[in-house]
Amino acid sequence: MSERMIRIRGARTNNLKGLDVDIPRGRLVVFVGVSGSGKSSLVFDTIAAEAGHQLNETYPPFVRNRLPKWTRPETEAIEGLSPVVVIDQRRIGGNARSTVGTVTDAWTYLRLLFSRIGTPHVGESNHFSFNDPAGMCPTCSGIGEVVVSAVERFLDLDKSLSQGAILLPGFGSGGYWYSQYADIGSFDADTPLRDWTEAERRALLHGGEHAARLGTRPPKDYEGIVERFERIYLRTTDSLSDRKREVIARFTRSETCSECHGDRLNEAARTATVLGRTIGEMARMEITELAALLEQVTDPTVAPVVAALQSRLRAMTTIGLGYLHLGRATTSLSGGESQRIKTVKHLGSSLIEMIYIFDEPTVGLHPHDIASMTTLLRQLRDKGNTVLVVEHDPAVMEIADQIVEIGPDAGAGGGRLVFQGTFGELRTARTATSAALDRRTPVTTAPRKATGAITVANATRNNLRNLTVDIPTGVLTVLTGVAGSGKSSFAAELADRHDAIVIDQKPVSTNRRSTPVTYTGIASAVRRLFSRHSGLPPGLFSANSEGACPDCQGLGVVHTDLAFMDGQETVCETCQGRRFTEEVLRHRVDGLSIADIDDLTITDAVERLPDKGIREALLHLERVGLGYLRLGQPLTTLSGGECQRVKIARELREATEPALYILDEPTTGLHLRDIAVLLDVLDRLLDQRHTVVVIEHNLDVIRRADWLIDLGPGPGRHGGRILYQGPVAGIEGTATAVALKET
Repeated sequence: MSERMIRIRGARTNNLKGLDVDIPRGRLVVFVGVSGSGKSSLVFDTIAAEAGHQLNETYPPFVRNRLPKWTRPETEAIEGLSPVVVIDQRRIGGNARSTVGTVTDAWTYLRLLFSRIGTPHVGESNHFSFNDPAGMCPTCSGIGEVVVSAVERFLDLDKSLSQGAILLPGFGSGGYWYSQYADIGSFDADTPLRDWTEAERRALLHGGEHAARLGTRPPKDYEGIVERFERIYLRTTDSLSDRKREVIARFTRSETCSECHGDRLNEAARTATVLGRTIGEMARMEITELAALLEQVTDPTVAPVVAALQSRLRAMTTIGLGYLHLGRATTSLSGGESQRIKTVKHLGSSLIEMIYIFDEPTVGLHPHDIASMTTLLRQLRDKGNTVLVVEHDPAVMEIADQIVEIGPDAGAGGGRLVFQGTFGELRTARTATSAALDRRTPVTTAPRKATGAITVANATRNNLRNLTVDIPTGVLTVLTGVAGSGKSSFAAELADRHDAIVIDQKPVSTNRRSTPVTYTGIASAVRRLFSRHSGLPPGLFSANSEGACPDCQGLGVVHTDLAFMDGQETVCETCQGRRFTEEVLRHRVDGLSIADIDDLTITDAVERLPDKGIREALLHLERVGLGYLRLGQPLTTLSGGECQRVKIARELREATEPALYILDEPTTGLHLRDIAVLLDVLDRLLDQRHTVVVIEHNLDVIRRADWLIDLGPGPGRHGGRILYQGPVAGIEGTATAVALKET
């Protein structure tokens, strides 16, 4: 019997070149290739999209309208699909009520345990739910935190009332509320507040008994600034305008709830104990500690509950998240942590013959921790599933049943099948990946000399153990350590204390019209270029203005609302998706119409558009390895790593005075070959006298560091210490040192 396959014929999604490939089912298949080669177009935009779309079609229209939307790929045929589960790097996020416990269902079992054998008996499991009125703390409504006025931000003590000392909107000189303080005769409106007495400042802020002690008492209806602010902004029940939200963000802060002390539960739920611990105390224990404690529960009536809970906790430990606790907010998890959390529920699933798709599952993992993820991938495969992984890490390639390489280059130069076989066969193939596997960046033996130092003193954020560290300036410092060791916490302290420029992987834009053309600001220059060559006004060459196709308003597509069924987007019949009128499309520069500009890659545009300003604006994107992006590609389609490199390009273009840059795993999404490009980009920042601090697990980047700070030795409470700081060549006896020597 022949092996079952996922058969793809004529795939043309994005840059795929009519690709034909057969992918074995029930296997662990890793997809590799340079950044922008088309891996994600094949795995996510073709396989996942078609499987998701076909599954949605099995539901009634009303249900279908509430499911995730999948854009059908451009292919001749796809066969052999089954339901797909996509486990990507998007942060779980959620709202303030979402925790590690709730998102993994571990909290459900813990609640059930306390409702059964907790003493004193409180009630059913919903009495231990902070999302249910029966269990939530009445003061914070089950969030564990309350919003309070950041009074220290209300006043500028160096100014008088007449000079605008009250910083709240509407309270300054000329504002609506100004006269309620400056004109009542109780305060000197022309003296800086720093010269007032402490009693006067308290009366201004808090009113009440403080105001009653003033020499000239204010009117009976006098409200202190704090009371009035809270009444206007914090006690309203109507929907908040954007302006009010902005003011609240500026002048408030969150504090741990004074009643429940962050446990989120009401008093009754906080009194019940199991094994002498409250549910809040268990929620604050590290997962590994909690799993060990629960082994002491021997009551046979709750044996199934304990077994289910232990299964969840063991799964999280297996994938390297044993340092988390169930009360940890999901909004605080990294992309890598979020991805691993999402996999926990699937380990306990009874479903088989599924397709699991992972997007770089080693993101955020130290080389020491990668074995935990590869174990998980094999477990999912061995249960009878097909596991497809987009990955650059050789350790994941090594355990694959089969490797598929897409390439040979990025953008228009990619989209073809260049290799399919085992890891051993890949090592002898002539591809970009096989060549990169044989290269090794040497350890820096002549590090740059620091121009000075900046200090982080007595850092205690999260698991940091009162760290005091000097960071050398003018050089490349790399923060290393196992996942959860405190790297991100230390970087956050550094950023808060020294006004750093943080270049993270958050989306560059949420607007589908935002593209490299709009982001780099060359849209006007492109329109002027066509205007000079045609003699027509520049406005005619804007898809948002008079040159736009009148039937689709310059979108290139027409949207049809089908009520409960999925809306349909069809290519505009008038302009055939070109977005402009025929009159505009007749005019060309270097053989290109204005509509052709969007299809150019950045590299092509640098070479073909005869305009110095356009070339200079795009060169920085090309230098960070993004030359394969199309000028019209929506920025919403970029990966986290690509977003980060877009931000680096902007800094290369705009940075002037020496600054402190902090980068969070800039190798995310980068092929081994492209890491050299990234290192050259960091060198450019350093050549401009900037200081660069990088959180990184990639060994090639670590070897190039001028200065290394290694944290650990373990995650969570087992970390938060400095194990080593100094030149890379001198590190010994840590997990990072072992990884450097083994590869």
